[in-house]
Amino acid sequence: MARSGGPGPGGEPVLLVAHGSRDPRAAEAIRALARAVSVARPGAPVLASWLDHTAPDPTEALRGLAAAGHRRAILVPLLLTAAYHRRVDIPAAVTAARQSGPPIEVGITDVLGPVGDEVDQALLAALRRRLDEAEPGRFDALVLAAAGTRDPAARASVGRVARALGTALGTPTRVSYASAAPPAVGAAVQRLQASGARRVAVAAYFLAPGLFHDAVTAAAQAAGAVAVAAPLTDAPDLVNLILHRLSHPPASLC
Repeated sequence: MARSGGPGPGGEPVLLVAHGSRDPRAAEAIRALARAVSVARPGAPVLASWLDHTAPDPTEALRGLAAAGHRRAILVPLLLTAAYHRRVDIPAAVTAARQSGPPIEVGITDVLGPVGDEVDQALLAALRRRLDEAEPGRFDALVLAAAGTRDPAARASVGRVARALGTALGTPTRVSYASAAPPAVGAAVQRLQASGARRVAVAAYFLAPGLFHDAVTAAAQAAGAVAVAAPLTDAPDLVNLILHRLSHPPASLC
């Protein structure tokens, strides 16, 4: 028999956890995503939280759910790689909530990026949707621009997304990073041009707008890219990916 998540008929509440940004556009994009998930999954609360810069943080949000009488919640890391924030920050936030408030059992889903060698088709669909919306016209090469990480495994997962996207589009594709690792987007665009590409487009491996995406856009345009896609934000395909993550029983923290 399924256990109730607490008050109300909808069962377990969902807590979306984003990285956070000083840019208010980023928080509003995550709130829009939470609203879209709530519409697609009616009957249970869908809340947004942030690891930094924006309140509530996940510890505060989980304490609030527990205080409201929820005995269980499902946490979805809105992260595109399984790097430090997934391995360390999110488990620490859950532990802090459980140690300092009413008891609550928390299940944590996989991140939105690749799980092992698998790149979810919904993620690729979201990237393609935003790229189509940028109206690049015909392009003969593509850069997948990501935020950046020093974690080699996380960078490898970004590379898997780039290869899968390039295969789906039949287009040579390179990765670039806005921080922490080379190459920068301008260098990636120029390398493709040097290899013979005449029209290079840029797909954005970002969940929300902010300083990184702004910098990528400016640098890509300066290097001659024909178009730069918008962040994923509340793309319907991204909502479907979150629902897919929720459909698989997450590991519970006891």
